[in-house]
Amino acid sequence: MAGYLDAYFDLFRAAAAAVARERMQAAADAIIDVVARNGTIFSCGNGGSAAIANHLACDCLKGVRTDTTIKPRVSSLSATVELITAIANDIGYDDIFSYQLSSLARPGDVLITISSSGESRNIVNAITWAKANGVRTIAMTGFKGGASAQIADINLHVDAHNYGVVEDIHQSMMHVLAQYVRHRHLADPKLLGQKKF
Repeated sequence: MAGYLDAYFDLFRAAAAAVARERMQAAADAIIDVVARNGTIFSCGNGGSAAIANHLACDCLKGVRTDTTIKPRVSSLSATVELITAIANDIGYDDIFSYQLSSLARPGDVLITISSSGESRNIVNAITWAKANGVRTIAMTGFKGGASAQIADINLHVDAHNYGVVEDIHQSMMHVLAQYVRHRHLADPKLLGQKKF
């Protein structure tokens, strides 16, 4: 187990080191901008990535508000099983996210997608709809990036081929983005020294 653990964390460190810092900055800037304009941040993903999308909504809405004066508007399109299953049953699983966006999103909003392969059809459809309707897109991808990496405005790519490592770093990137936005808006900068994240 010790060797297995070391190998896993070696993969994690190498993949984390390869994350493009300038793209993380672009993603943070897009989030800060949409919050300042009172727009909405949408997130979505399948499986483990759905859990990250839901966690992103929690951290970017509740967490970012702590000790700041901003009130981000954040919604996970992966969160409501009743709605997702209704759309999947009556229309098609490929449209579970784009259909929601067509009712909820407005030009100037931001969509953050999480997909290890970048090829999930419902994720690609969501990005395609968003771009056609003035919604800025940030795609978290892994493996070869897939179609999501090619069409999103900002691609946060994890250069790894292990689902666990990709999902771990997607989760870490989500935490980094949320904490960065919060720290940029702290009412009292001295709070940074208190390590309250």
